[in-house]
Amino acid sequence: MTDENLEKSTGKENSKRQSTVAWVLTVIICTALVSVLFWQPEVARSMDNQAQASAPTSVDGSSSPVETTLQNIPVFQVSSTQEALVRQPNPHTGIDTSLRTTAIEYTVQEGDSVFGIAQKFNIAPETVLWSNYDVLRDNPHKLAIGQVLKIPPTDGIWYKWTSRDTLDTVAAKFSVTPEDILLYVGNDLDLSNPIIEPGTYVMIPGGEREYQQWLIPDIPRGAAGVSTSPYFQCETSANSFPGTGYFVWPTSVHTISGNNYWSGHLAIDIGAGIGSPVYAADSGVVVWAGWMENGYGNVVIIDHNNGYVTVYAHLSVVNVSCGQNIFQGSVLGSAGSTGNSTGPHLHFEIRYMGGFINPQSLLP
Repeated sequence: MTDENLEKSTGKENSKRQSTVAWVLTVIICTALVSVLFWQPEVARSMDNQAQASAPTSVDGSSSPVETTLQNIPVFQVSSTQEALVRQPNPHTGIDTSLRTTAIEYTVQEGDSVFGIAQKFNIAPETVLWSNYDVLRDNPHKLAIGQVLKIPPTDGIWYKWTSRDTLDTVAAKFSVTPEDILLYVGNDLDLSNPIIEPGTYVMIPGGEREYQQWLIPDIPRGAAGVSTSPYFQCETSANSFPGTGYFVWPTSVHTISGNNYWSGHLAIDIGAGIGSPVYAADSGVVVWAGWMENGYGNVVIIDHNNGYVTVYAHLSVVNVSCGQNIFQGSVLGSAGSTGNSTGPHLHFEIRYMGGFINPQSLLP
């Protein structure tokens, strides 16, 4: 066989082999397509059977699926008798003074008290008294509607400089250091030459001083039950009712209105309206009933014969008399706003052996 014939024979064999391979591949592909077409419905049926087997049944136990529509979702209902949560109002409003470095003026309004004004401006009530001696004379009961008060920016004393003052003497007078005055930014002093002209108001931060206490005087009783005080002119029985030592609220109102108990006001002001009954906090004998100076108006004082004395001031009406024995809960009169008062309230004190006690510590 020649070389030419050999090449032709080899080419025919290769062509035949390629045709065979192409035919085999075609058969395989067609078989795969047919298998997929027949297998896919079976898979779908199998998955559907599994879904039906896991579906919830109805209440009666039947295999029919339960429709999960919005109509079957339980509806949340609020009881018509349930009370809503209501935020209670806060009557106290503080006035931000953190950015203020000098005093401002405030005009006293109806219902004001030294304690209440101090709360409005976030300062101590003593600061209000100390900075307004020319108006109040250290007496919180001299507060009156229309008065103009100076309100310092911080606790201490707003002080008017005099020609005799120096940094050292003023600092010593108000128990601070000269640096406290010199470095307070609101005073705007020249640190190298701190000259303060007379008549200039200067803030004494943290300053304090003693002040005169304006109090209802004690009314002592003699051994025979007769008062020896110049404020009292009536006799009391030696066999007066003894107190129990346990006190009840002197009004039906149990809230503080105005001054609370503090160093310049050794009592509490109870928010009783004009005409509200005032009751004896404990049994005893009346040692004062009537008008009293120093801004207290109509006053009733009861000696409880056990070291305790109670005081009821600013009454509109007094229903008892000096020397009268009183049981706990007896009506003494009516609340009011007599004397120096900016609004109706009851000024109530408890004293023991000549000292003062915060009434709130003894009231139920």
